[in-house]
Amino acid sequence: MSGNIQVRTARRTSMRLAAALIAGALCFSIATAACDAHAAGYPERSIKLIVPTTAGSGPDVLARLVGERLVASMGQPVVVENRPGAIGTIGLNAVAKAPPDGYTLGIITTAYLAAQSLIAPMPYDTERDLSPVVVINWAYPNLNIRSTLPVYSVSELVSEAKAKPGVLKYSSQGIATAGHLGMKLFEQQMGIELVHVPYKGGPAATTALLRGEVDICIAGMVTMAPYVKSGAIRALATFAPRRSAAHPELPTMAELGYPQVEFSGWSGVVAPAGTPPEVIERLSMALADIVAQPDMKERLGQWDMEPAGLGPPEFRRLIHSELQRYGRLVREGVSLSHGGTGAY
Repeated sequence: MSGNIQVRTARRTSMRLAAALIAGALCFSIATAACDAHAAGYPERSIKLIVPTTAGSGPDVLARLVGERLVASMGQPVVVENRPGAIGTIGLNAVAKAPPDGYTLGIITTAYLAAQSLIAPMPYDTERDLSPVVVINWAYPNLNIRSTLPVYSVSELVSEAKAKPGVLKYSSQGIATAGHLGMKLFEQQMGIELVHVPYKGGPAATTALLRGEVDICIAGMVTMAPYVKSGAIRALATFAPRRSAAHPELPTMAELGYPQVEFSGWSGVVAPAGTPPEVIERLSMALADIVAQPDMKERLGQWDMEPAGLGPPEFRRLIHSELQRYGRLVREGVSLSHGGTGAY
């Protein structure tokens, strides 16, 4: 009798297990089908592209250039929205907290990664809360000075800075931006002391140099080109590993005997973590195609930028390595209290 009870109990247990497995498989199939359906119909409305800096800045100009082309590729409007402040964390936090449906994207650059080492507590974790989509470009800034500063080479600038420690001032797009981190690297490697004056975005930093409020500014040709061409600003060298095709007259730091101060940046597109992989893939492929277009390459080249087109896996590895790299630089001397107005 007890044997029959055990058999019936075992059968009921097996049936419950089978039912649970079938239910689980059914739920998975439904979820997968829903995800596939979402991806197949994506996008069905406008896409928001958040730029965590001011209008007219390098990332903003790049976002609008990419956004225009993404409209044609995706068949839906792309709305660029500027949310500057707090080293990019205001804008990127808005991306991280948005629904993971592919309708909110964000621009991220090298410099914004420094925020994780500077701000505590951070409202989001870059690696956990953001999904990499594509690296748009590599950017190589130049060392620019005001035209009235009586120096005409990098060596003369270094000599002037050593003769007057703590006197020469440089502007940046904000604390922990590329212009700030690049100049910290320049200071450390050259053994000089400069005064940092952070501004709210690239246009303001450039205006400060034009007005003579500061002496130096690291920035790319995306914002500096017209002023360098007119002679209002003097570019001394590029931080790139090779000379620019668009501006071959600018020597590299390595050519001048300073290979240790090579400096580059990048810009990319991210989405909220949890965005369906199919949507990420669709966006990544569309953006990579845009970056590979000849007219896009030409435009980037005019700004001393190179197309990248790295997909999600490579982008994720890049973010991880850059977080380590800039975390070290921040620990070696960058802080929120460094010089100037404190505006960022």
